[in-house]
Amino acid sequence: MMEERSNLMHMMKLSIKVLLQSALSLGRSLDADHAPLQQFFVVMEHCLKHGLKVKKSFIGQNKSFFGPLELVEKLCPEASDIATSVRNLPELKTAVGRGRAWLYLALMQKTLADYLKVLVDNKHLLSEFYEPEALMMQEEGVVIVGLLVGLNVLDANLCLKGEDLDSQVGVIDFSLYLKDVQDPDGGREHERITDVLDQKNYVEELNRHLSCTVGDLQTKIDGLEKMNSKLQEELSAATDRICSLQEEQQQLREQNELIRERSEKSVEITKQDTRVELETYKQTRQGLDEMYSDVWKQLKEEEKVRRELEKELELQIGMKTEMEIAMKLLEKDTHEKQDTLVALRQQLEEVKAINLQMFHKAQNAESSLQQKNEAIASFEGKTNQVLSTMKQMEERLQHSERARQGAEERSHKLQQELGGRVSALQLQLSQLHEQCSSLEKELKSEKEQRQALQQELQHEKDTSSLLRTELQQVQGLKKELLELQEEKTELQKVCDEQEQALQEMGLHLSQSKLKMEDIKEVNKALKAPGRDLEGSAKGV
Repeated sequence: MMEERSNLMHMMKLSIKVLLQSALSLGRSLDADHAPLQQFFVVMEHCLKHGLKVKKSFIGQNKSFFGPLELVEKLCPEASDIATSVRNLPELKTAVGRGRAWLYLALMQKTLADYLKVLVDNKHLLSEFYEPEALMMQEEGVVIVGLLVGLNVLDANLCLKGEDLDSQVGVIDFSLYLKDVQDPDGGREHERITDVLDQKNYVEELNRHLSCTVGDLQTKIDGLEKMNSKLQEELSAATDRICSLQEEQQQLREQNELIRERSEKSVEITKQDTRVELETYKQTRQGLDEMYSDVWKQLKEEEKVRRELEKELELQIGMKTEMEIAMKLLEKDTHEKQDTLVALRQQLEEVKAINLQMFHKAQNAESSLQQKNEAIASFEGKTNQVLSTMKQMEERLQHSERARQGAEERSHKLQQELGGRVSALQLQLSQLHEQCSSLEKELKSEKEQRQALQQELQHEKDTSSLLRTELQQVQGLKKELLELQEEKTELQKVCDEQEQALQEMGLHLSQSKLKMEDIKEVNKALKAPGRDLEGSAKGV
């Protein structure tokens, strides 16, 4: 994969170099028939296909580079025009053809390097389409994006209509990148010929562009002539309308003069009528003022009465709302007290269960204490027995060592006194040696027994240490028992206090219920006069 990446990167460098050189010689404008441009697209396609993951489907395996290029539409909204135009091309039926068309359009818009840079920067999205060692996932992809920036100098005029992009074979032609060193004169002639051909192609392209512009201008001229004829027709229609409007204006002026004369006459008649009406109005106004003053006084008295009634109504309504609020508060208090009663009962049951558990735990701890005390007593008896046996064995060892020392002293004395009696003494010595060997055997057996007893002693010491730790744990359990008993007494006190509080709450509830009934009766008694007052207020 590393060799493939390096080879593709070098090929991309060569193709971009050759493309730029050929474009500079042709005047920086290229067509789809330009061989270096075609080879550049082939190399670009190989770079995008390197390390692509194979997607399996019902039809078969699919390995196309158009999938990563579609990500650019999500990352850059400006690329949506390219994607939509590629999808709308009816000639393209495969993903490979769409990918090639996308590359063509991006190069023509001079945004190929920018879009590929966006893809290389978002490698976490490319990991869905490429292997980790693919060219686009490594540093070579960044280098290629930097090389593509130089192509923004070129002007590519590529026509996608009529080209079969689906069935093109992407084979790299290495003959463009090989230099012929043997014949320099022929190379110069070839360069001249290519220059002439390039100039010819350039002139043909200019002619083609000029013919296209001439056709466009002719179509524009035809459109302008049609527009001119339409405008002339509209002008003639507008002049006819202006003449008809002028005639209508004169008729309207004549009608306006007639209406003005009639209105002047009607105004004079109305002035005379108004003078007569004014005189009659002045006469009737005096009588109306007197009537108005009497009605005003009656209104003020009625308003005073109404205000007093409204104040009484407001007081009655306030009393009613206060009674309803008090009823609601009492109901809330009763519900809350019932909830607290239920919660306290649950706490009492939980405390009783905890006390039962602690009592069982205390009984189990006392039984385990008794068993452990018995085991300690048995282990102490065993340790005393082992110690007594150890003392007896030590006494035997001391006795045997004394006997041995006495025998050795006797042998020395007999050797000094009876030097001539060697034969008899040798027999005695052999017997003594036998006795010594037997004594040594006894000593070894006693030592082994002593070691075994020492091991038993260590085992007993370990067991005694374990029992001591267990005793300490039992003492800790006793302390916990005492603490739990204290907690139990405290909880019992709390339960007694809560029971007293419950009794007091029950008394308060009974009292509150009685008060509620009294308030309801008062409310019923107040509703009847309130209704009478409301009826009187409505009548007023």
